[in-house]
Amino acid sequence: MLDSDGTPIDLYSTLPQSKFYDSGAEYLEAVTRVAQWSDRQGCTGMLIYTDNSLVDPWLLAEYVLERTERLSPLVAVQPVYMHPYTVAKKVASLSFLHGRRISLNLVAGGFQNDLIAMGDTTPHDERYARMTEYGQIVMGLLRGDSVTLEGDHYQVKNLKLTPKIPEELLPVVLMSGSSPAALKTAHAIGATAIRYPQDPEKEKTTVERPDGVRMGLRVGVVARDDAAAAWSEAEARFPEDRKGQIMHELAMKTSDSQWHKQLSQDAAASDGGGDAASRSPYWLHPFKQYSTFCPYLVGSYDRVADELARYFTMGDRALIVDIPQNEEDLVHAKRVLERVGAGSV
Repeated sequence: MLDSDGTPIDLYSTLPQSKFYDSGAEYLEAVTRVAQWSDRQGCTGMLIYTDNSLVDPWLLAEYVLERTERLSPLVAVQPVYMHPYTVAKKVASLSFLHGRRISLNLVAGGFQNDLIAMGDTTPHDERYARMTEYGQIVMGLLRGDSVTLEGDHYQVKNLKLTPKIPEELLPVVLMSGSSPAALKTAHAIGATAIRYPQDPEKEKTTVERPDGVRMGLRVGVVARDDAAAAWSEAEARFPEDRKGQIMHELAMKTSDSQWHKQLSQDAAASDGGGDAASRSPYWLHPFKQYSTFCPYLVGSYDRVADELARYFTMGDRALIVDIPQNEEDLVHAKRVLERVGAGSV
């Protein structure tokens, strides 16, 4: 995918979460469907979540590799779960066995209760300092270096990795976070900093974009030829849910995430009203219902393309779209990006 100035934009889909399925067989059918949709629609990769409630993402990554042709699993990695050497070994082994790229989405935080249950009470900014050391070890090993690091969180000496990974299969590294500490870490390890964006008009003044830091965003997209049809689909997909609203409020009270607090404030201030043709495409209703963590962009292809183009003009170069409910969701997202690339907005 290309921006209007010809700059590549990486498109990632998102895999469903295992906790919403009653059986492993049912879940694996869903994994196969979404992975193959993503593969056919030319996505660069597909995000695979990690947290205490989910199936191991590395098992899913191999399952996806065996059922797709070119898609790169984008595996979420939380330092609390795994030593950096083990991550590098898994990446190198899967790439060696399948001849495919494994991408990484580094996650410094997560659900507070999950971290506490694992015995991790590391403060927010220090978690990103730890991630800096973690990423440096992982990528140094994958580049074939002999890695020595005497850090505050990790100590390794003359550590090497086999099998050697070909340069063309080195992971693309993304990292969740938008705080100053997160952006500092992204710069240090060469990762793309992924955030849940605010309205692009607000981002002109509120989002720090340091030189040398590649950035990207995660949003849902519901777009159609006609704005009314898009809004009708979006509102049917995400109805009012009082239970979800209460869960969102509880999560906000326990989170130390900068993005979560900012989006929660924006969601509380937004009414999302207006007719389909005139209302803003930036929609936080699903976030308020605890249906998803990301904002949605809703409207006609041209209107949503215009909104995405504003982010890309500010420098974003990666887009992770929310979990597709069908292959057409990815087709519609591609049509939006094609309009951005054609410069028709």
